Amino acid sequence: MDNCVFCKIVSGDIPSTVVYEDEDFKAIMDISPASRGHVIILTKNHFENLFELEDRCGSKLLPVARKIATAMKDELGCDGINFLQNNGKAAGQTVFHIHFHLIPRYKDDKVNISWTNNQYKDGEAAEIAERISKLI
Repeated sequence: MDNCVFCKIVSGDIPSTVVYEDEDFKAIMDISPASRGHVIILTKNHFENLFELEDRCGSKLLPVARKIATAMKDELGCDGINFLQNNGKAAGQTVFHIHFHLIPRYKDDKVNISWTNNQYKDGEAAEIAERISKLI
C-alpha cells in the first residue's frame, strides 16, 4: 500500500529499529512507547485488520510473539507483558495495517490499559454466545 506507514517500514523506506524479522513479520521498537521496551509486530503483507488476516499468517503469529516476549522479559526484567491488537477506529486502531503491541509492564508503572467491567442480564451471555457460534 503506497500510503501505509507500516508498509513503508516493512519495505525499509522508513527506517526502524528492528528486533526480529522473518518472511512474514518484522518486529520493531515503537517510536512512541507505552513503556520502556515496547515492541510492535508488523505483518509483512498488508492486512487492514484481524478480519482480513490470512489464517496462514495468523497461525504463525503466536509463536513469534511468544519468542519475542520471552526475550523481552529475560532482557528487560519486566514483571509482565501486555499483548494488544486493535481492530477498527472504535477499538483504538490508528494505523490501518494489522499490528500487535508487546508492552512490557513493570510493578507500579503508569501504563493505563483499562475498561469498566459490566454485567450481563440473566441469560444474555448464553444468547449472544449462541448467536455468534452459529456464524463460526
